[in-house]
Amino acid sequence: QVQLVESGGGSVPAGGSLRLSCAASGRTFGNYAMAWFRQAPGKERDLVTSIDWTGTITYTLDSVRGRFTISRDNAKNTVYLQMNSLEPEDTAVYYCAARLRSDSVFRSWGQGTQVTVSS
Repeated sequence: QVQLVESGGGSVPAGGSLRLSCAASGRTFGNYAMAWFRQAPGKERDLVTSIDWTGTITYTLDSVRGRFTISRDNAKNTVYLQMNSLEPEDTAVYYCAARLRSDSVFRSWGQGTQVTVSS
């Protein structure tokens, strides 16, 4: 499995922006679909957005569409989440996840990074 390390979380006021990064190591990054999930206190972990190994975005949560953008740089083994126009409802721990192209399950997870948006 691939090892994942997220960075870039923090506290911002509503309307602000953050860019999360997820660095992968251990396996061929280009064989993996990548995703960002988030989990708010007392809630289930939700898929926010995903991208396949070619760079095609395969899913975006309705509530973040037009505000969040996932991208990847296979040369740097890194996936990004650009978050603009942040809202207090975006407050959560954000997790990076990886899925082999032959698998249907995200089996590799990062440790998570906290994003806090104040009103």
